[in-house]
Amino acid sequence: MVFKAFYAFCIKLDKLGQILAFISAMVAIWINGDERVPPKSSQYIFPTMLVLGGLASFLDSLRGEKSFGVYKAPSAGWNSKDTRMLNRIGISRYMGAFLFLVWAVVLTVCVVLVNRGNQNTYLQIFEVNFRIGSLIFGGGQVVLPMLEDEVVPSWMTKDQFLQGLGLAQSMPGPLFNFSAYLGAVYRGVPGAFVAWLGLFGPGILLIFAVVPFWGQLRHKHWFKCSLEGVNSTAIGLVGAACVILFEATVETRADAMTFVLGLTLAVVYDVSAPMVVLAGLIFGAIISDYALSLGQVSYCSSNGFVKP
Repeated sequence: MVFKAFYAFCIKLDKLGQILAFISAMVAIWINGDERVPPKSSQYIFPTMLVLGGLASFLDSLRGEKSFGVYKAPSAGWNSKDTRMLNRIGISRYMGAFLFLVWAVVLTVCVVLVNRGNQNTYLQIFEVNFRIGSLIFGGGQVVLPMLEDEVVPSWMTKDQFLQGLGLAQSMPGPLFNFSAYLGAVYRGVPGAFVAWLGLFGPGILLIFAVVPFWGQLRHKHWFKCSLEGVNSTAIGLVGAACVILFEATVETRADAMTFVLGLTLAVVYDVSAPMVVLAGLIFGAIISDYALSLGQVSYCSSNGFVKP
């Protein structure tokens, strides 16, 4: 399902977007697999890549017809002169600025308290999720590499993380609901609620904080062009998630067979996510050691590439 999302995003990218996605994917894979890089460094590296991606697309847009990217004019609809939509939502600029301030204060206070050694488990759960939710653009699969860096192995094993991801993919709703599973594995129902609130909180606050200013921002050339680069860089993080999760889950030929089945159902036949997960479960049970015992050998054996 993560591969499907990456494919759907990539086919819409222009030349510059493909380059930015490639670079961000390479960097994310590198910091995830290099023991010399502290896991928490992702909280600085990922946002920095997003900012640099936005800057790259803005500078490219200044090249005019020679630019690598494709920059479309703002579409018709809600704009800076038509305030009907803004009035219907009912959020003033002062309220938007206040919500932005609330987000900044909560993020700063949580990070400072945890970094100064506060041992409250629920504060730590909230801080991890609120920080990640604040620093990641795009949501969904983009958040997976950073979440894995933070919670494995301190909160749970890699197998538990991947099992929860499969469960979250099989359920309706956004992938951010995965946070509730992570919190529950670590600290039960209270942990689930705190983690869920932490990951969803920044997006909710920032959406309503930006609404009063969106009518004007969406018509700013620099803002629209910068978003193209930020989006492309975020897509690269989804590509990194594909590589990281594939390496973690496909250990036997049977795993590879199940992956091919799931990818075919999702991409070629557009089967819904819950049905893909269910099909993988049934197929995996049939070929497992308890039934037909097919493909139960290492995917990367000594006859080929050796898996580290």
